[in-house]
Amino acid sequence: MRLSLEEAVLTALRYNRSLTAQQLVPQITGAFEAIERSAFDLTAFAELGFSRSVSERASPDIRQTFSIESRGVSGTAGVRATLPSGTTVEGGVEYRQQSSNRTLDDQHVAGFNLSVTQALLRGASRRANLIDLRQAELDTLASEYELRGFITSLVADVEQAYWNYVLASQRLAIFESSLQLAERQLRETEQRIRAGALPEAEWAAARAEVARRRQELIDARAEHDRQRLTLLRLLSPPSVAGWRRSIEPLSEPQAPAADALDPVEDHIALAQRLRAELNEARLRLQQGRLEVIQTRHGLLPRLDLFVVLGKTGYANAFGDAFRNIDGDTYDLSAGLRFELPLGNRRARAEHRIASLQQAQAQASLDNLAQLVALEVQQAYLEVQRSAAQIEASRATRALQESVLAAEQARLRAGRSTSLAVAQAQRDLLAAQIDEVGAVIAYRQALTTLYRLDGSLLARRAIAAPGEQPALLP
Repeated sequence: MRLSLEEAVLTALRYNRSLTAQQLVPQITGAFEAIERSAFDLTAFAELGFSRSVSERASPDIRQTFSIESRGVSGTAGVRATLPSGTTVEGGVEYRQQSSNRTLDDQHVAGFNLSVTQALLRGASRRANLIDLRQAELDTLASEYELRGFITSLVADVEQAYWNYVLASQRLAIFESSLQLAERQLRETEQRIRAGALPEAEWAAARAEVARRRQELIDARAEHDRQRLTLLRLLSPPSVAGWRRSIEPLSEPQAPAADALDPVEDHIALAQRLRAELNEARLRLQQGRLEVIQTRHGLLPRLDLFVVLGKTGYANAFGDAFRNIDGDTYDLSAGLRFELPLGNRRARAEHRIASLQQAQAQASLDNLAQLVALEVQQAYLEVQRSAAQIEASRATRALQESVLAAEQARLRAGRSTSLAVAQAQRDLLAAQIDEVGAVIAYRQALTTLYRLDGSLLARRAIAAPGEQPALLP
């Protein structure tokens, strides 16, 4: 499988199973908003009932008991709504029909009623009544920042794994070349021993160097396979056979351009605006402030004003009962309802807890902002260090090539040993690996810096939720 860095990132964003699961979190959290909005939904209610009773009564006039059998039908229907202003409105109609073996005609009663209850103290604040909904909305926004942080980490992990695999591939090629060099040196040593130009003691050192190179090559192949599996895991192969796929990396690590980095202050400012963890923490702080408002409102006593208006019609027939509603009769009641727990200890404790938790959230946010600034500065220093190491490692490798060439020339002239040549080969091998690792370390350090300053997705042109920073009111 031929794979560039960009293709690896896109494949992970499409197929990574951890990301698939994480993408459901904002949808689940968003459903709680609908639950909180349902508190203000219009509710319809209805009730239908049947009754039958048989009783005995004593008549004082005739000094006898007689039975009374009655039957009844009742029904009510209406709607009820609770408003954010703390108002509860309920309206409905009712009907009752009663018949008895002691009366000639059935009695029909029809009516309607309207009740309004308005909170005057606790429950009267629209802002306080909407806090649960606002909290749910903030939870949804926080889950989007959490998802953005997850995607950022995933992209960074894919890039790091890709470059680790590139490094393992190049190390493997270097070890293979080093083994070939050691084998060639062994053949030359054997020829010179047979020609009498070198003592037989040089043969053991040359063979030991070949054995060492083969041992290192075995480890390099195993590391290459480990890095391949790590990268495939992030890409989420669709089947078991996918784990056996080979990868040919197409992207090559590039040395840094001159003056490629912005000032560290710019990266810190970016991180303070864009880091998903900071934005999520700011939302949690807003939730804490809302909780303080809600618990402070809960310290108030409950004082409700209620008004109930009803009209009733009576008749011996169903239709007449409803027509008689427009008569002069009516029912009207109004009043106040007061409630306050003595001591109000629960409300006071809840308010104190909310206030302390808000102070804790503010301190945690300040601490997190400081840690973010520290991480960015450390990552910035690592980018500078790895960039400087590229040129230094290149110079070291060139010098080690010269050292090896000189040792080989001295060996041919009989003024050196196979052991000295082997040591020069090992030094060159280490220098070659360091040179390759320095360029890849620079690319990985850049990825880490962009992840820590929150700009990685924007720099990779990846759209994700939580792009806008959360601003504190």
